Amino acid sequence: MATIDLYRGEIFYFTAPPGSGSGACRHFEDGALVVADGRVVEAGPFEATRARYSNTPVTDYSGKLIMPGLIDAHIHFAQSEIIGMYGRQLLDWLNEYTFPAEEAFGSMEYAREIARFFVRELLRNGTTTCVAYATVHAASVSALFSIASEYDMRILAGKVLMDRGAPDYLMDTVATGEAESRALIEEWDGQGRNHYAITPRFALTSTPEQLAMAGRLHAEYPDTYIQTHLSENVGEVEAVRSLFPGYADYLEVYERAGLLTDRTIFGHCVHLEEREYKRLAEAGAVVAHCPTSNLFLGSGLFRMEEANRRGIRVTLATDVGAGTSFSMWRVMGEAYKVRQLTGSSMTAFEALYKCTLGAAKALSLDDRIGSFLPGREADFIVVDCEATPVQRLRGEYLRSKGRWTIENKLFGLQTLGDERNIYSTYLMGREQRLTDD
Repeated sequence: MATIDLYRGEIFYFTAPPGSGSGACRHFEDGALVVADGRVVEAGPFEATRARYSNTPVTDYSGKLIMPGLIDAHIHFAQSEIIGMYGRQLLDWLNEYTFPAEEAFGSMEYAREIARFFVRELLRNGTTTCVAYATVHAASVSALFSIASEYDMRILAGKVLMDRGAPDYLMDTVATGEAESRALIEEWDGQGRNHYAITPRFALTSTPEQLAMAGRLHAEYPDTYIQTHLSENVGEVEAVRSLFPGYADYLEVYERAGLLTDRTIFGHCVHLEEREYKRLAEAGAVVAHCPTSNLFLGSGLFRMEEANRRGIRVTLATDVGAGTSFSMWRVMGEAYKVRQLTGSSMTAFEALYKCTLGAAKALSLDDRIGSFLPGREADFIVVDCEATPVQRLRGEYLRSKGRWTIENKLFGLQTLGDERNIYSTYLMGREQRLTDD
């Protein structure tokens, strides 16, 4: 017999992109979320829902917001230790901080230690699904998948492929990269809530032969994802042009290798050319916008309004460790500022959509996560919109003006929020106890 749980609070979730119609989002100020055996049964007004489950105990989160967990579409778990290091530009950052930090992940014990910190930090910040880079070491991938499985967290991850342009201690070969990736796919892809992402770091660290191998591997295992970096930094783009003469642009390097698909997540995409916008949209590829990282490293301003106009699927991401916070609220806030600087604006609804249902759709996982529609996995967060003194002051002011609306609550989270606003995080209907450390 199913175990049924009922949660009371202010319920908010999307069913479609904001602005697409009156039913695009559902909001119940006094609402109920019903969960059975880790899956959503229904969500609706509390009194009416409670009447149908009169014998079910209520977990009361009145005064707090209950929403689907946040989705981070681009993050480096092995860079958790180097977050907030003195910036410089992208290529300097890789050589000075990233590569030396990643050397240690050949040790399974060390990789598991950082993976546990990483998963717990995500959950503390309300992130319930992520797309993560491991390192070139197969052990780092197994460590991350195994720790995520302990928490029953949905995760997309893969072994980094690098056969040039990196220190010898971090390089593989076409043959070893293929063999190790294939073994990891066979072991982990589709096991529990794990998904494998074929992961050439970027064009500068893989030969054309290795990129082509990655494309063939995805063709052989079409349920896998692909993740890499694209047009993050001006110096990087120029280096790719020099390294790949005869290609129309940076994206064509991946396209010729069979890596431009509707299951490819491209990080950054700050300096796209006309053809690249067009091909990303036609292929249905996903862009992971990483504003805290792009600002921190001085990489540039992603033109989200242009990507939106062309129908490109855009998600948001932290890009830790160049990204400066594990909090998707902070990412939303910086994305808002980038939009302001590029001549448009970003509503709280658009920002949250790109971190919940929009991200789930982009990853072809919206039948499982991203909303409270019946049958979805019960990954959700309980949010305190007034966790800090300044947030409480803001809330009191808005109440006095009759403007304490769901949009103003969400915009306050977008601009002022961080991990302090995450009251509780649930995975598959189970609360994650993270206060013991």
